[in-house]
Amino acid sequence: MLKLGIVGLPNVGKSTLFNALTAARAEAANYPFCTVEPNVGMVEVPDDRLARLAALVRPKRVVPAAVQFVDIAGLVKGAAEGEGLGNQFLATIRETDAIVHVVRCFEDPDITHVMGAIDPVRDREVIDIELALADLTTVEKRLDRVRRTAKTNDKEALAELPALERAAGELSAGRPLRTASLTAADRATLAPLALLTLKPVLYAANVTESELAGAEGTHVSALRGAIAAAGEHAEVVPFSARIEAELAELPPADRGEFLATLGLTSAGLERVIRAGYHLLGLQTYFTAGEPEVRAWTVHRGDTAPVAAGVIHSDFERGFIRAETVSYKDFVASGGWKGARERGAVRAEGKEYVVQDGDVLLFRFNV
Repeated sequence: MLKLGIVGLPNVGKSTLFNALTAARAEAANYPFCTVEPNVGMVEVPDDRLARLAALVRPKRVVPAAVQFVDIAGLVKGAAEGEGLGNQFLATIRETDAIVHVVRCFEDPDITHVMGAIDPVRDREVIDIELALADLTTVEKRLDRVRRTAKTNDKEALAELPALERAAGELSAGRPLRTASLTAADRATLAPLALLTLKPVLYAANVTESELAGAEGTHVSALRGAIAAAGEHAEVVPFSARIEAELAELPPADRGEFLATLGLTSAGLERVIRAGYHLLGLQTYFTAGEPEVRAWTVHRGDTAPVAAGVIHSDFERGFIRAETVSYKDFVASGGWKGARERGAVRAEGKEYVVQDGDVLLFRFNV
């Protein structure tokens, strides 16, 4: 399951976005530190293909893929030294796969900004520095232990030491590790520490309704420029917290019409999730049978046994083959029976690389 942690300054639209994404009704108000406890919500991944498969197979249940969102209190300058509340909950997002950094990119005198003027470039830097300082605390603790052990010529400690020292140097300068010149071995060494600044980031730019449906504003352009200048290959997803809040109040059947009246083709939820999948190199495959039609999330490049293991470790351990048909052929054939009759079903072995939209039936023996 994809897990995304939501961070940002107070009053930038974090909790409003969380509410809209999860319909969890986390408290959202126009003052700092409204979110005291971390909010955790599950969201179904929108995928029209799932309903089409269900219409053909007529299963007893339909199970979409899911994304877990974690929203913590807004971070402020000095959070790493105990200012505000957000730093208390950073541990909550250490186990997430990626970070959604919400940045306010609109002017509104009625909505307080904790740092005064609207400046998404400054806001991004503040969060980066605070996360870097939080990581620095973690790295320095580990570094202290490893240095003491390395004095005994311990091989593991001596191997770990250079990566920790490089990380400490970057973090001391307030730079996130995701943009640092670290080797694959360095990253593997640091992985057990679950460092926040090693996680990939996507930026959710909270904009006005008019900007969302029209030309990009100066604040979003400035944010994109700062991201590029930092050498960060991160996606910026514009959204309107106000629109998302209104969408969340509507019945699902009415949301498409509401978006169309605004000149939009998709909700912020879909764009954020799509960006998260792209960021992490994820894709979807399906299982389709009478008990259930279900969407499963795997990484691009995963082989059939690895995809089988997402369902159950026994499937991977005892993998024999995967009966495979593309989503397009499955639908065109009217289901498994028609696909087999048309020769669209293939028997794929352990080396097969799963493709997005594959409909798979695993054969295994344990």
